[in-house]
Amino acid sequence: MNKWTKLSIDYANQRSYLDDLFQVYPTIPEGIRDINEDVWAEVEKSFKKKDNDLLIRQLLKFDLFPIKDSYIAYLKRDGSAIDRNPRTINRVCGRLYEMGLEKIFERCSEPKETNRQIGPMFRDWLKRKSLGVEPVSLDVFLRNDKDAILDASDNAMMNFAKENLGYNHNKGLDFVGRFNKQYVIGEAKFLTDFGGHQNAQFNDAISTVEAKGVKAVKIAILDGVLFIEGRNKMHKSITETYKDYNIMSALVLREFLYQL
Repeated sequence: MNKWTKLSIDYANQRSYLDDLFQVYPTIPEGIRDINEDVWAEVEKSFKKKDNDLLIRQLLKFDLFPIKDSYIAYLKRDGSAIDRNPRTINRVCGRLYEMGLEKIFERCSEPKETNRQIGPMFRDWLKRKSLGVEPVSLDVFLRNDKDAILDASDNAMMNFAKENLGYNHNKGLDFVGRFNKQYVIGEAKFLTDFGGHQNAQFNDAISTVEAKGVKAVKIAILDGVLFIEGRNKMHKSITETYKDYNIMSALVLREFLYQL
């Protein structure tokens, strides 16, 4: 097994892993979503008049529709479908009237899901100089061959890696750095559970370290449930199938980079 993978597993199972990881991923829910007062006034008016067509149209203007229904996304993307499908509109509105205005407002203003906030957190952690060097712009990054971390968007880092490091994967990167004159590229993921979207996130990170012909050290900066010892598929993958890859927690990343 890769030394840094083992160190990450040991860290997760023997130390205050979650307490320390909170410094990287401080998953504090955001406040309620902003609700446009003018739109909400129209929602209240149409609700009281039992105007199904207008009620649906106004609620679709919010980021979050108050009920989960498989047909809502379609209606949001094709407003003309509202006129052509009155039974669907009546069915959805029946649920809305049953909920009541107070509950509708509560649902529309719910905070964003924690998982959707995780993306920028790793980047913010880097900007706090957690790895000993402050991320810099591409111009500064290219001035010399000193230790440095690139501060750029996922796509900009991907393009840099394509043009300079032979990276041919059409997937944005979360990390591009240079330590001891060696380039390092990778993706960072916080895997909060097993299955579905989380498996896809895991596979994205693995595909980066599997990329061929890259003139850089490839790493997968992964945290979360994959380090739980047991019979879960992710843990088995990093200890067996992908045991020779550089898969590690963000909490041991600093040590890894400075030993290059």
